[in-house]
Amino acid sequence: MNGFENDAALLRGLTQSRLTRRGLFRAGGAIGGAAALSSLLAACSIPGANQSAAGADEIDWAQWWAGKKKAGTLNFANWPLYIDQDDKGNSESLARFTKATGIKVNYKEVIEDIPSFYAKVAPLLRGKQSTGYDLMVITNGWNLTEMISNGWLAQLDHSQLPNFAKYADPSIMFPSFDPGNLHSAVWQTGFTGLAYNEKLTGPITSFDDLLDPKFKGKIGMLSDNVEYGNAALLAIGVDPNHSTRADWKKALAWLEKLQPNVAKFYDQGYTDALQNGDIWISQCYSGDIFQVQAGGHPEIKYVTPKEGQVMWHDNMCIPITAEHPVDALMWMNFYYTPEIAGLVADYVNYVSPVPAAREYILNTIDDADVANSPLVFPNAETLAQSHEYYVYKDYADFQAWNKLFDPISQS
Repeated sequence: MNGFENDAALLRGLTQSRLTRRGLFRAGGAIGGAAALSSLLAACSIPGANQSAAGADEIDWAQWWAGKKKAGTLNFANWPLYIDQDDKGNSESLARFTKATGIKVNYKEVIEDIPSFYAKVAPLLRGKQSTGYDLMVITNGWNLTEMISNGWLAQLDHSQLPNFAKYADPSIMFPSFDPGNLHSAVWQTGFTGLAYNEKLTGPITSFDDLLDPKFKGKIGMLSDNVEYGNAALLAIGVDPNHSTRADWKKALAWLEKLQPNVAKFYDQGYTDALQNGDIWISQCYSGDIFQVQAGGHPEIKYVTPKEGQVMWHDNMCIPITAEHPVDALMWMNFYYTPEIAGLVADYVNYVSPVPAAREYILNTIDDADVANSPLVFPNAETLAQSHEYYVYKDYADFQAWNKLFDPISQS
């Protein structure tokens, strides 16, 4: 690892406590969960899916893009700690983009959780007003589904994304939440699996291991009902994306069996609890555990349960009201190269959408730890064991999920 990447690693806190990237309440923790989200949306007068899409399907997207030109400016909304940066906040990948294209990037770390960010931009999108952003990084889930259904995201012109076609991993093409990648291109991917302190537990291989009475009060789960709900479906042998409401009830029963062993449902802090022994096993995000291990805790192991794990995606999207959509599309294409995707992946330590970035990290950046990590560059077997979240059919479906699973973490 060279000096820049080493300084960045220290800055991100590989040797000290910090907010984990996914611990920034990816699906509602910051505003009190799904119930609070429903109230927030109602207060903003935001309808359920398909109530604002009138006319979106009639857009001639080839003509729409033909009328757009490079402007020389890109307003980019992303999460904190989610692009390569030095200790002064400068990004080499963005600097290379500006040098190559002349486009100035106004990079804003304004997304700390999807529901509250969505609540800010949705009224503007519904009113066909600019959000102030040309590019947004949105996690797959209800809010992204609603943005797509409501016609609030521009349909991508893939003729201007040759690097996506050339370099994108097949595992992130044609996702269930956006078939054909019509509206999104993955920024980073991660897994939600299990972490455990091997010194305290011995090998952990299955969700069934969590039900062992010897782990009473020693298990952590994520507080997001999307995470523990989908994990429970896997635990009972059901692929979440093909699940039914009858399956949900069986998953709920499994979670109720697990509850006596659960010490806490975590928004953040589970990595600290694992390291100090407050909990022995925890549901976790893959990139967080990479950083724990790199920070000097090899006893904390990550495992893909034999029943499978969840694979989630943070996605670059262009709002339909973007003022500089061509500049956003140019960044997307620029990002999907081994060099630029490699710079980002070496910093953030989540799964790169560009497998060829591994060679760049290994041979040019000279960071074997990241290049050889299965948590950043998983093998085909791991990807085959990974499943996407259940995709809600409509707002009623979303509400039914919340009604069923919310009480688990709130009791």
